[in-house]
Amino acid sequence: MAVPAILFPADPLAPRRPDPHFALEARLVRESGGAYALVDHDALLAGDAAGAVGRVPVGLGPLWYRGWMIPGPAYAGLAAALDGRGGALLTSPAGYLSAHELPGWYEVFEGATPSSVWIPVSSPGCVPDAGALASAAARLGGSGAAIVKDYVKSRKHEWDEACYVPELGDLPTLARVVARFVELQDDFLAGGVVLRRFEDFARTEDGRAAEARVWWLDGEAVLVGPHPDTPGHSPEPDLAGVRPLVRALGCRFVTTDLALRADGAGWRVVEVGDGQVSDLPVGADAAALLGALLAA
Repeated sequence: MAVPAILFPADPLAPRRPDPHFALEARLVRESGGAYALVDHDALLAGDAAGAVGRVPVGLGPLWYRGWMIPGPAYAGLAAALDGRGGALLTSPAGYLSAHELPGWYEVFEGATPSSVWIPVSSPGCVPDAGALASAAARLGGSGAAIVKDYVKSRKHEWDEACYVPELGDLPTLARVVARFVELQDDFLAGGVVLRRFEDFARTEDGRAAEARVWWLDGEAVLVGPHPDTPGHSPEPDLAGVRPLVRALGCRFVTTDLALRADGAGWRVVEVGDGQVSDLPVGADAAALLGALLAA
């Protein structure tokens, strides 16, 4: 069976080198005897998938990607361009969306993650109207606190301005927070607006949610560590209830961000992500993760 190679984004200023953010991972791949190739992330986002893979050797075979987030259509373009050069992403475009965007994974994880509803939007910058927001709030119970995000990310660092809604029944406040969220996301708005029931989680000493990030490959946890926002945290999450859900999702390489409820009611799934575009926290054992990918 062919050994996978790994794709990394190229440094925009020195395209023959990996992007500095992924340089350590690229070096570890090379030191382990593995192969990597570089893609032009900017060209990919601009719609030039063929140009983006121009430096990928022909006939490279099975491939993992480790890099910056890619919108679903651009990922599909990347897969097609690589296929034309004899390369094959080990995560299909459909599999990528299943793990990367909340509507793709929510049904599998429902009950283990905060209750959520979503409103698709036709394009970035499009704010759902008052009726759509009122309907979404009603589907989420109509009262209580919630957070606002898109299919991929929140703006938790602008908590009061563009993330947290203290009371869903306060529709003017909900509309204000959603409008500001959409404005700040700008062209990076992914898919639509999501409302998620707020749950209070245990926190680190500096007040951040004490999340764990778990990396799963073919249904098994290959790396457990802190979330990139809290690299000094040493979590020990209970994975017993999460493992069968990850397997049911059916995606080969995924991450789950887990947090312990502040009331002690157990570990909850805060987010699911495609492992190819999930960030490693400082100090994480990148060699273990990359070794598992090369052996897959």
